[in-house]
Amino acid sequence: MSNPLPFALTDATHTAAHDDGLARAWSVLESVPDPEIPVVSIRELGILRAVERSPDGTLEVVITPTYSGCPAMAHIAEDVAHTLERAGLTPHRIKTVLAPAWTTDWITDEAREKLRTYGIAPPSGRSASPSASGTGEQAIRFVPRAASAVSPPACPHCGSVHTERLSQFGSTACKALYRCLDCREPFDYFKPY
Repeated sequence: MSNPLPFALTDATHTAAHDDGLARAWSVLESVPDPEIPVVSIRELGILRAVERSPDGTLEVVITPTYSGCPAMAHIAEDVAHTLERAGLTPHRIKTVLAPAWTTDWITDEAREKLRTYGIAPPSGRSASPSASGTGEQAIRFVPRAASAVSPPACPHCGSVHTERLSQFGSTACKALYRCLDCREPFDYFKPY
């Protein structure tokens, strides 16, 4: 599955070629793990959206939370700041941007595999279809998908799709708690949205 990334990540190599500081920033920020799922980086999850140079020369890092109330964002911003400071990339500014809203579609294929290996079922399918307007903008859905349209997540331990949801919320609000009915192991499922 290709991941349509509607932000500067797709232009990182081109932009960075003109500014060694940007290239170094992208490189060092690749190592910043998500504090709740340390096997994936904030870049792999799509939380890291852009690294740019502002008109005043300040390095600007744009991050977006997985959901608007994510308690890990302050920690992520601190980790980004410490990483940039250790690399000598100052001055810098970290901006949290809520629009467009983060989507599980921004999780890279590599991160999906890392989640599965870690014991978390990655989101299945795509959260949204491409917009009719071609702008990449999506209408917000306040009504859950029909149950028949959603297939159960595969167990990250044994691969079985014979699973059941135990709770809409798992270890964090962006995950649901499931159990495999074959191997009987519980697991988190990263909810697609």
